[in-house]
Amino acid sequence: MCGIVGYVGPKDAAPIILEGLHRLEYRGYDSAGIAVMNRNGRVDIRREVGKLQNLDKLVTQAPISGHIGIGHTRWATHGKPTRYNAHPHSDPEKDVVLVHNGIVENFLTLREELEAEGVRFASETDTEVIVHLIDRLLHAGYPLEKAVREALRRLEGASAVVLMSRHHPDTLIAARLGNAGGVVIGLGEGENYVASDIPAILPYTRRMVFLENRQAAVVRPTEVHYFNLDTGEPFTPEVHTIPWDPLAAAKGEYKHFMQKEIFEQPQAVTDTLRGRVNFATGEVTLENLHITPEEAKQISRIYIVACGTSYYAGLVGKYIIERIARIPVEVDYGSEFRYRDPLLQPTDVVLAISQSGETVDTLAALEEARNKGIRKWAIVNVVGSQAARVSDGVIYMQAGPEIGVASTKAFVTSVVDEYLLALYLAQQRGILTREEALRHARALAQLPKLVGDTLAMVDEVTHDLAARYYRARNFLYLGRGIHYPIALEGALKLKEISYIHAEGYPAGEMKHGPIALIDEDMPVVALVPRDHVYDKMISQVEQVKARDGKVIAIANQGDDLIAQKADDVIWVPQTEELLQPILSVIPCQLFAYHIAVRRGTDVDQPRNLAKSVTVE
Repeated sequence: MCGIVGYVGPKDAAPIILEGLHRLEYRGYDSAGIAVMNRNGRVDIRREVGKLQNLDKLVTQAPISGHIGIGHTRWATHGKPTRYNAHPHSDPEKDVVLVHNGIVENFLTLREELEAEGVRFASETDTEVIVHLIDRLLHAGYPLEKAVREALRRLEGASAVVLMSRHHPDTLIAARLGNAGGVVIGLGEGENYVASDIPAILPYTRRMVFLENRQAAVVRPTEVHYFNLDTGEPFTPEVHTIPWDPLAAAKGEYKHFMQKEIFEQPQAVTDTLRGRVNFATGEVTLENLHITPEEAKQISRIYIVACGTSYYAGLVGKYIIERIARIPVEVDYGSEFRYRDPLLQPTDVVLAISQSGETVDTLAALEEARNKGIRKWAIVNVVGSQAARVSDGVIYMQAGPEIGVASTKAFVTSVVDEYLLALYLAQQRGILTREEALRHARALAQLPKLVGDTLAMVDEVTHDLAARYYRARNFLYLGRGIHYPIALEGALKLKEISYIHAEGYPAGEMKHGPIALIDEDMPVVALVPRDHVYDKMISQVEQVKARDGKVIAIANQGDDLIAQKADDVIWVPQTEELLQPILSVIPCQLFAYHIAVRRGTDVDQPRNLAKSVTVE
């Protein structure tokens, strides 16, 4: 969740670090800080509570300058958001200055040990124990690299650490323990970078190395040395070339990143399909899945594991994969999967869905699969992310950078990826006829245009509806079949960014409890596409209207019946039934967005939320 940026090289470090931290604002934070070593070998630290603009102002008032530095945006775990709890942390002499993501699970034990030796703490954080552990070893005569190794080996829990020492004015050390937070080394020419996520340093380099669990790097302007934290043995990592365009992280003409990303969905779908579907034959190619036809035929069950919006995408995927590939699918929250001790069989597959590929609960589910010897796949957006690296096969969303905390285009592209996966498995298993394959391929070929048409149709309508409904205190979203997950996702979007309570529900269950809530003050968003449960949804709408509820229907163009029954209708085009959720979710995204704008909330950085949840 926290953001880290580090720089060492000939340029002034402070502007690079502050700019990088701004690119990581989507991760969520409540305080921020920066440390730069000046030309006299003294470390200057600036820390501030609240948004980065507060830190910018502080640095303007009290400038700092130097060729090496580290910065951090903090999301509080131990200790309240205050200046003294903000990172970077240091010892009194500033021999060691350090930033940290994650949680030191045994910090109380370590703190008591250090306090018994006379160490005085300046903060309430768990991070400060790392500083004093390293400082103690340095004073005992350990060289810096060994002191870091020995100190970090004492930590329990998942952490990412970046530090510098005033006695080594050209050196940063970065380390990763467990799966909390990424550590990215950016390789430049005569300069190098460290970050917790790609966008922070993408304007400066596309050549990047991703540290794995219990790996570290000594970063200097002209060289980077990598070593194992446990053994000290050096290793040579893979260098990834990141294809993203730095300009893709700019809002451009849009007011918010979320708005921009909603309108990028036609391009994101196009990119996700590009090179994977032969529209002349219907054949789907997923080169990075690494499975033979014989292995595909042996799959007995797929367990989709994910969190939040990705979990709802997984629920959509269950319908798609079971219908097309005829493989049973279960969907689990990543945070629950390993704790229920799932009964996995050797022929099962665990499929993780994660935009960032760094979500700690989802990574833990993959670890559970690894421990039980089960095949692991991942659908992720971030190239080189942890989930992609630890999986046996990967399907990239190819959505490009998603900055807004509330996921939109990553949801849509992950559903498209699941559709491609279903077709690919059906093809490999020999159960998809040529005619069926061509029908699906034609539907996919039309999808980017239909997504664009939907955006053009619903933006103004949802804007006007938001003006009428933004004062509501509660919403109910109803859907059946494959649109039940869209009801969940629509309610989540409204909760996330507008702070209105909303609940997604399977429409058939309404009479088993939620119907008691229906009155003139409870708007109901009903997903009513013309599919095989259309008549059932019409019945649900009638039941809401019989109790004076206000119905906002999302329905297919030309449906005269729903126009007569609902108070308001948001029209969307019609497509293949299993692809319809991709079009139906767009009005939910824009309705939530316009309501949030009306209510004056922080659309891109909703309170208490972060883009990537990297602590459990």
